[in-house]
Amino acid sequence: MPDPGESPTRTRFGTVIALIDSGLGLLPTATLLRRARPEADLLLANDPAGAPWGPKPAGWVRGRVLDLVQESLDRGARGIVLPCNTASVIALQQVRERVGDGVPVVGTVPAIKPAAARCRRFAVWATAATTASEYQANLIRTFAADREVTAVACHGLAEAIDHDDAERIELALAEAVRATPDDVEGVVLGCTHYPLVADRIRALLPGVEIFDSSAAVVAQTLRRIPADGGGGRTEVVTHGGVAPTADLLKRLAGTTAIGG
Repeated sequence: MPDPGESPTRTRFGTVIALIDSGLGLLPTATLLRRARPEADLLLANDPAGAPWGPKPAGWVRGRVLDLVQESLDRGARGIVLPCNTASVIALQQVRERVGDGVPVVGTVPAIKPAAARCRRFAVWATAATTASEYQANLIRTFAADREVTAVACHGLAEAIDHDDAERIELALAEAVRATPDDVEGVVLGCTHYPLVADRIRALLPGVEIFDSSAAVVAQTLRRIPADGGGGRTEVVTHGGVAPTADLLKRLAGTTAIGG
């Protein structure tokens, strides 16, 4: 029988790591994290009713993120990962304030620095909101001031991925390719949804190097959140009710939705 003085969640499952995104963007990071730490207990917290977050007002998104953070804490999370560029831009500081010093929080930064180290000319594909943000502009100024960088807003791509809509995905990708100069050497995937269609992007841009942040986010998570046993469980919590995105999470991650 568990010691009454111990946290039930830690006793039963080890340290629970919560990954928070509006939809499917958390899956590339979750997949790599599961591979790197197979015994970890993962809580995938998403917001199908509010997805995508990119076009929404900042205050509204911040509220949704903080709701999911609280739900994750209530379910025993001892580490928070935001595998979402929008959430990281808008709410990272507020999440850290909410959870306090005892809970590590890992955000997502577009892979502009590694792209600048390898390419003289590259594009950054992101949502319209991230493309227009001072956050992305500052990253480009800081790490790629002497590079030719084209910011490409991928209208509707994240939403099409969430809905597994092949036709809309192809249309959004074609539009992004048209907006990308022919001579780029690399493309930064500035939205965590986009690695889910990386094979299609590579097929459309042969010879162009693709950069995404998933591996870096996982590496930082492993540094910040210590291993503490666990049974390799994966659970899904949804904000706002079960929707097609939740079904896709179950199908792609092999999990069962437990929230509502």
